[in-house]
Amino acid sequence: MSKQINVALIGNPNTGKTSVFNALTGLNQKVGNYPGITVEKKQGICKLPRGVKAHIIDLPGTYSLNASSLDENVVIELLLNKNDKDFPDIAVVVTDVENLKRNLLLFTQIKDLEIPTLLVINMADRMSYKGISLDIDYLEEKLNTKIALISTRKNQGIDKLKQLISNYKDVSIEPCIDTTQIDVNYFENLKNAFPNQLLYKLWLVITQDVNFGKTDRNEIDPVANFKTKSKADLKRLQQKETIKRYQFINAALDQGQSIDLSQAKDLRIKLDRILTHKVWGYVIFGIILLTIFQAIYDWSSVPMDFIDGLFASLSEWTKNQLPHGAFTSLLAEGIIPGLGGIIIFIPQIAFLFLFIAVLEESGYMSRVVFLMDRIMRRFGLSGKSVVPLISGTACAIPAIMATRNIESWKERLITILVTPFTTCSARLPVYLIIIALVIPEGRFIGLSYQALTLMLLYLIGFGTAIISAYILNRILKIRSKTFFVIEMPNYKLPLFKNVALTVIEKTKAFIFGAGKIILAISIILWFLASYGPGEQFNNAEEIVKKEFASENLPTEILQQKIASHKLEHSFIGIAGHAIEPTIRPLGYDWKIGIALISSFAAREVFVGTLATIYSVGSDDEDTIKNRMAGEVNPVLGGPLFTIASGISLLLFYAFAMQCMSTLAIVKKETNSWKWPILQLVIMTAFAYIVALIAFQFLK
Repeated sequence: MSKQINVALIGNPNTGKTSVFNALTGLNQKVGNYPGITVEKKQGICKLPRGVKAHIIDLPGTYSLNASSLDENVVIELLLNKNDKDFPDIAVVVTDVENLKRNLLLFTQIKDLEIPTLLVINMADRMSYKGISLDIDYLEEKLNTKIALISTRKNQGIDKLKQLISNYKDVSIEPCIDTTQIDVNYFENLKNAFPNQLLYKLWLVITQDVNFGKTDRNEIDPVANFKTKSKADLKRLQQKETIKRYQFINAALDQGQSIDLSQAKDLRIKLDRILTHKVWGYVIFGIILLTIFQAIYDWSSVPMDFIDGLFASLSEWTKNQLPHGAFTSLLAEGIIPGLGGIIIFIPQIAFLFLFIAVLEESGYMSRVVFLMDRIMRRFGLSGKSVVPLISGTACAIPAIMATRNIESWKERLITILVTPFTTCSARLPVYLIIIALVIPEGRFIGLSYQALTLMLLYLIGFGTAIISAYILNRILKIRSKTFFVIEMPNYKLPLFKNVALTVIEKTKAFIFGAGKIILAISIILWFLASYGPGEQFNNAEEIVKKEFASENLPTEILQQKIASHKLEHSFIGIAGHAIEPTIRPLGYDWKIGIALISSFAAREVFVGTLATIYSVGSDDEDTIKNRMAGEVNPVLGGPLFTIASGISLLLFYAFAMQCMSTLAIVKKETNSWKWPILQLVIMTAFAYIVALIAFQFLK
């Protein structure tokens, strides 16, 4: 039986920690949340020499063990709690060769906890480019550790890193400095009060203004109360500790590192001048967004058409090959069209995540955050609010979780409340199918009308979020003050492996997360659409044949009339008719009403719902888009999906809170039902009014 060890990957943001994690684990990884909190937890398995398996946890990025946010708190809690099942047998601190001095502060702190601590110096391929040379033997001796000099880009040093991890018992646990020297008397008193405890661990518990939720309360409560000094005095001691650490680090690097600036070939300053320019920065960002949306359309059209036709053929084949009955009907009219309505959008969603991953990996996304800070401050937000707003284009749930990095409660609350306005990937299937139906083909200065419409919807969502933030900033009477600080990482070519893993992981999470909901809703919808109460449903065939007896209709058309009559008088038809008076002024019929209700579970369910409803009882399984295009407006006549009704529907989904998962996460992040209920009521009312005005004006 092979032994398994726990490995904690720790490091500053932008040191390539995720690249190291991917290099060690490959596809053997999963993402979740730490129990009880909304901080992302990445973990994976790595096979080491001699049959040893490593359970690797990629901890959130942190600059030091002086926590100021929830994600940094996670790192400290794990390192202080030996009873945690994930407590590391070895801590692997990942550093960036260009920022070694700053990165080593965290390394020296972890060493003081007497945990075997391995130092990884990443991005070794940039050493010659930056004129950096390192004396690894000297640094190992000075820092009391083993060092792995690696390059994840060129896949160098990974085998040595695995070897060092497997030999973790050989790694020294001797601290780098004697922390007690910053105040000998204070630490002597602390040692006398708690003789069996590690002094630096006690010091961290006393000085951290965080909630150690996972740590043994009986152990830390008396320690946390051992102040004997004011908060100001404790802060001064923390500063003295930091100075002492940097004195040690400077002494080590004076001998262990040399930098020849004459060899450095740095284009970063020149690129930053252009990409963060007060005019050209915004122009370039706009061009990049337009290019992304055009590519989403152009690159994905072929696989989308293939998937669309494949599911239509699969439904037809299922009806023809399997014996007639409820099970065949469920497969052909419920499950297959429902899943087809979401799988068809895998190409667009994958391309969207691809572009986001490339922008993040290249270092450009940090420049966007810096650039947008100039706008954000005018609306009562900081540049840190842009991170959730931009990541909201993937999904509002992790975007709202990302607000935990915003120190000001007012700014954080406003960002949480307005983030759902940004166009998430769940809206993408709705937008794409409606745009394809109602926006004509054609191009303007090389860009298709459809891509421009999609771009406009993204801009409308972002603009509404900004305006809403401005209003909330004026309304909410919460006093707060914060400062905007962001690190500008070096520009680098995105690692193909990192980008590919991100696309696979995010797309898989989207498909399987939505797929469970869609499968359940498709089965429920099929049942509600296939059965109904009363004579009108049970005797549909006789009623329709009697009604059209004089017209001598072909068998195919007569069967369609029967199927339509059954659907209208089924359980779902009755519910749809009940809400139709409310939504008819928006240009929607009862079928769209059912899709609106079911998509509250998840926006992307809208297309799958319509696909299920339109295919129920039909022997001719056409593609989703063609079935929707053939729908007739029961009141006005003509196509149901016109420019007026299409724009109305697009605007409704742009503004409505059609996602119960987002409401749940807002409740969790704000610890109150007040804010999600206000979100639901205000956003839905606003969406209804805008959609109503749009339809009445355009019809």
